Amino acid sequence: MKSQNETIVSEFFLLGLSDDPELQLFLFGLFLSMYLVCVLGNLLIMLTVSSDSHLHTPMCFFLFNLSLVDIGFTSTTIPKMLMDIHTHCGVISYTGCLIQLSFFYLFGCMDSLILTVMAYDRFVAICLPLHYPVILNPRLCSLLVLLSFIISLLDSQLHCLMVSQLIFCSNMEIPHFFCDPSQLLKLSCSDTNNILMYFHVAIIGGIPVSVIVFSYTQIVSSVLRVPTSGGKYKVFTTCGSHLSVVSLFYGTGMGVYLSSVYSHSPRKSVVASVMYMLIAPMLNPFIYSLRNRDIKTALRRILRRIS
Repeated sequence: MKSQNETIVSEFFLLGLSDDPELQLFLFGLFLSMYLVCVLGNLLIMLTVSSDSHLHTPMCFFLFNLSLVDIGFTSTTIPKMLMDIHTHCGVISYTGCLIQLSFFYLFGCMDSLILTVMAYDRFVAICLPLHYPVILNPRLCSLLVLLSFIISLLDSQLHCLMVSQLIFCSNMEIPHFFCDPSQLLKLSCSDTNNILMYFHVAIIGGIPVSVIVFSYTQIVSSVLRVPTSGGKYKVFTTCGSHLSVVSLFYGTGMGVYLSSVYSHSPRKSVVASVMYMLIAPMLNPFIYSLRNRDIKTALRRILRRIS
């Protein structure tokens, strides 16, 4: 028999970033600008990779898909947040919350898996350079991206199904700008609500990180055997962009997880989520365009052609 404090959920209320009316216009302008920079920057990377034949390489193919996923990842939450700030209404339906949660897991998991595939690409390129064209052929590259999508889709549907089985209490206020999984679990009256978070972090976070660490362990071992400092620098520059993006993605992701588990302040979790869901995808195009000579050259060609 259901207890009296359990209720049938029809909608949630997102409290957003701040309840200060004087900050609303500033926040709207700030996050709209950041979102546009993120989308346009990643679109520019995709345009550059697809239009320049010199960039039709496995690494750039994965970079193209990473930019596509980053656009989807930010578009899952930021447009809704901007609309809530503009309309001063943070209501989201129960169905809309589940859909947003599904896309959040889909793009977040796929982001992690593509970064893992890119680490494998760097491992083959540096540790097995003679076999690189044979191992990472176009067919395998396409299969790796397709497999990443299938795993991410299954993961998102599994978690969406598990969240849909949760029983919620009467308080439907979410102290966040989107349907944050950790906040939904805190609102739930279910006794086993923490299992979902731990399972997701252990499987979707732990396995890719282990593969990336193993790949870079082998890369460092190979770099130490390079006799000249110039050769070591060349190897470092080929991995620097990817390593920077990995550090930014998993560093901010770990910040979100730790703030949601150990911090009692919802605002800290909101700030960490902004870093994870908007700033990291926004900086990725700049990291790759500034540190990759081939992409910089291709960007100059495109800009000259446009001008």
